[in-house]
Amino acid sequence: MKRAAIALLAALFAVPAAAQGYQSSPERRIVAERDWGPWLGPFRARLVPSLMQDFGERYLYAPANAALAAPRRGERRVVFLGDSITDKWNLAASFPGRSYVNRGIGSQVTAQMLLRFHQDVVGLKPAAVVILAGINDIQGFLQQETPEQIEANWEAMADLADAHGIAVVFASLLPVNDYTPAARDVVKERKPATIVALNRWLRAFCARRGYAYADYHTALVDRAGLMARPYTRDGVHPLGNAYARMAPIAEAAIEQALGLAHHRRR
Repeated sequence: MKRAAIALLAALFAVPAAAQGYQSSPERRIVAERDWGPWLGPFRARLVPSLMQDFGERYLYAPANAALAAPRRGERRVVFLGDSITDKWNLAASFPGRSYVNRGIGSQVTAQMLLRFHQDVVGLKPAAVVILAGINDIQGFLQQETPEQIEANWEAMADLADAHGIAVVFASLLPVNDYTPAARDVVKERKPATIVALNRWLRAFCARRGYAYADYHTALVDRAGLMARPYTRDGVHPLGNAYARMAPIAEAAIEQALGLAHHRRR
């Protein structure tokens, strides 16, 4: 009896000779790397070992999340999720007295934010989340993505927020410019037409889902369709005067999102 059982198991798990070496997926295509220049090139190279272990870079905020107490009764905690544009925003200075938590990480793309959404948003039990993401996706900094893939990642983050009762604010992508030597390649890598098209999709998505939309783009764009010269030095990252323009737009959108959430619960 024991020998029969062993024989049966061996037959079930045996791999036929003809199937050895089988794989369903096509062979990987290794595409030659572009030249990322003297600063971005070494920066990307330094990132690779870390990303191979934790693509979402969840380790960065893990200690801060563990040290953050649960929201107090009546506290309206809001998490700002994003890339370096969020990371560089001093929320305490822009929103004094507000329970706003910064979870921006420089150079991140939407796929990474989706991976860390549970840890850096859901786990903090906020009333609302402000999502500003996608400008690095357009550049192709970590991976090549189509607009449809960016939109799918936005939608997936929204679904997670909905599932956990978190009010949603999506912020528009900011305009860019190439007005300074430091911004020489910015418009070429982050085409304004793509930014406008993605913002158009995002605004419609928010209207369809009942989310708040923080339109930073309109507040910062000039007549040429680029970020107005006084608001940035490198063509991408806002200066203090730009954040000052963005703050009341974010505040109004947060109030709208929380109001909509309260109305749905009634």
